[in-house]
Amino acid sequence: MNYVTLNNGIKMPQLGFGVFQVGNEETTEAVSNAIKVGYTSIDTAMIYQNEEGVSQAIKLAEKKREDLFITTKVWNTDHGFENTLAAFDKSMERLGLDYLDLYLIHWPTPKYDEYIDSYRALEKLYKDGRVRAIGVCNFEIEHLERLLNETEIKPVLNQVECHPYLAQNELKAFCKKHDIFVEAWSPLERGGNVLKDEVILKIAENYNKTAAQIVLRWHLQNETIVIPKTITLSRMEENINVFDFELSKEDMEAIDKLDSGRRTGPNPNEMNIR
Repeated sequence: MNYVTLNNGIKMPQLGFGVFQVGNEETTEAVSNAIKVGYTSIDTAMIYQNEEGVSQAIKLAEKKREDLFITTKVWNTDHGFENTLAAFDKSMERLGLDYLDLYLIHWPTPKYDEYIDSYRALEKLYKDGRVRAIGVCNFEIEHLERLLNETEIKPVLNQVECHPYLAQNELKAFCKKHDIFVEAWSPLERGGNVLKDEVILKIAENYNKTAAQIVLRWHLQNETIVIPKTITLSRMEENINVFDFELSKEDMEAIDKLDSGRRTGPNPNEMNIR
């Protein structure tokens, strides 16, 4: 496993396990299997409705709590200072944890303009020692600029949709300049066309790896944190088996050229669902 050092000095696994759209009961088995395979970073959210499933897996795991890195997120309906603090307490109750490793704002929902107040609640949780690190999801450059100008503590990462068809190069450059990691959700484009792309398949054949392994390796060499999701044990093993090879500069550049700005999820400036 590779580890990155966040801007507050905390170390985080560069490859984690996501549980988006996994049922609560199914989550317990999936996360338990993932931990056995070698994943120690688990990414959930209030809106996924499976924090209890993650909690059960943590209890069953033959791992010390300090060896796990648990992330959850505050949903759009709970924006605002007091609402975010209350939402955190509820998430912690469902997770059954004394502290959280990483707490994120799920979407900026710019229409309601409350993400600054929500982030100030995250700052309080961090100062109170209840969270080891704080960050955001789906923030565009303009949202990050406001955050940097109007709050005290820099986010450690920005979790966004990112894959070879949506490389997020401008956002990555901004984040790197400000010592903020980019974390990719949907790193494999939700198992979409990117895994059937002729460029990816040809590179995979050359390295005797799968298309998914090539894409994950591309992310890792771009210094991106990744959280692929699967409930299939063989895929969990496949996704974590990406630390024994390195893509050449030419292959990295070939994958870079696939960027077309294509999203599978909403545009953050238009995602105002509550």
